[in-house]
Amino acid sequence: MPTPLDDLFIKVRAENRAALIAYIPAGFPSIEGCKKVIKAFVDGGVDAIEIGFPYSDPVMDGPTIQAAADQSLAHGTGAAEVFGALKTATDLGVAAVVMTYWNPIERYGVEKFAQSIVDNGGSGVITPDLTIEESQSWKAAVEKTGINPIYVVAPSTSDSRLPLVTSQCGGFIYAASLMGVTGTRTSVSSGAADLVARIRTTSNLPISVGLGVSTREQAKGVAGYADGVIVGSAFIKALQEAPDEESGLAAVRSLASELALGVREGR
Repeated sequence: MPTPLDDLFIKVRAENRAALIAYIPAGFPSIEGCKKVIKAFVDGGVDAIEIGFPYSDPVMDGPTIQAAADQSLAHGTGAAEVFGALKTATDLGVAAVVMTYWNPIERYGVEKFAQSIVDNGGSGVITPDLTIEESQSWKAAVEKTGINPIYVVAPSTSDSRLPLVTSQCGGFIYAASLMGVTGTRTSVSSGAADLVARIRTTSNLPISVGLGVSTREQAKGVAGYADGVIVGSAFIKALQEAPDEESGLAAVRSLASELALGVREGR
């Protein structure tokens, strides 16, 4: 059974464009506020949503997302809030996934976590710190539930290792466009296009590029060669810099609609 994420990529390929994927940590800027952000994403034209599971030791996250995760954890965000945010997104009719480090999955229970994704309408899970070698229990849970296992590939991934990782992915392959942590940048690394080209030699799955996109122009550039454009820090920054919730949500909607134009202009 294809997931809503699988269906989304069929749809955007037919429209000859990339998908816009927005990231928000569950429980940020508050537990209720997160649900409003998700609604603002959808109103702004986002195609899919990535719900972050806030974690105290986030190896891949830059200062912007770390600060958001800390704020979220201070509100007591845990698995229940993550799945609540996921359901908010899928109830609005968008494909949605959870991004989490391995530790919270293990603590929650591997099979139970995969099943909770399904129960809340989710399509899959992005696991940035899970290696293929350590994936036995996760693979079994994913196969049982039919969700998409999304692994992260970086420019440092060797040519010999690349097909091993991409062959295990479902939904899309997450291409981290830079070595290092998440955050907005003035330009998206040229390494991203090279990485996508390398991945294409190993897999026909859609490829989404994350890390660094914050403007319509950058989204357009990445959409020229990738199937999905992932934006996180730019949305979080807009919320962090807003004087109040209402203007934060307006900024998110406005940025989403700009980026949605960008992903349609790439080809």
